[in-house]
Amino acid sequence: MTFSIVARSDDGETWGVAVASKFLAVGSAVPAAVAQVGALATQADANVAYKGLALSHLDEGATASVALQRLLEEDEGRDHRQVGIVDVDGGAASHTGQSCISWAGGLTGEGYAIQGNCLAGAEVVDAMQTAWDGGGELAFAHRLLAALSAGDAAGGDKRGRQSAALLVVRDRAGYGGGDDIAADLRVDDHATPVTELSRLLDLNDLYLTSSTDEEQVEITADLRAELEEFARAQGHPDFTTWVGTENYEMRVDADLGWIDQRILEIVRTTG
Repeated sequence: MTFSIVARSDDGETWGVAVASKFLAVGSAVPAAVAQVGALATQADANVAYKGLALSHLDEGATASVALQRLLEEDEGRDHRQVGIVDVDGGAASHTGQSCISWAGGLTGEGYAIQGNCLAGAEVVDAMQTAWDGGGELAFAHRLLAALSAGDAAGGDKRGRQSAALLVVRDRAGYGGGDDIAADLRVDDHATPVTELSRLLDLNDLYLTSSTDEEQVEITADLRAELEEFARAQGHPDFTTWVGTENYEMRVDADLGWIDQRILEIVRTTG
């Protein structure tokens, strides 16, 4: 009663899962991923133990196909399960048990597995594949979301909409470089969860993604004076305090050597 895409980026550095369902908090049950190991989605009559088991198999060197085979061999409920796996090298495997609610099925390609059950029809996974194949110019998380959005637009879960989630991992991509979670976003109960997930991803990009070199504006002496004056006008003792209050630490250099262009625009618009 869910549709998902599990994928690895073309450069082999990032793994992720995007999923939507007429099910409360689908992100709590379906996706799992570890950087430099792989990713998976477990759904239909989801066996959440698959997450730890599959990642363990992948971490030990199993391919996606071998990891999937091991999961199914050990599970008497395999006919009710649906799972997609992508391994460290981009190998992909997908399983749809014969007892999954129709329409149910999946497909795989280089670096991705797409699957769904209780869907409006095969057009859902076909639309997801088309969007993924045509989205190579997008940033990885946005490419996953584009595929999910295409499935949603094609009918998605035939029971309706309720929740969606996005999980993306890459080495040291987390907050302050302290972990590998590039994005872990969940819409647990919403009338249009995929649309809401898109809004959250844009916020994630702003607050929790480091600025690129192209986005960084050097803070000269004159600009620093402008920023400090702005912060005092906002009731803060200095600009660094304003940055921390507004959660822009990933977008302004701690030593005020540079500021993200978007944050500078916010400062000047607010001021």
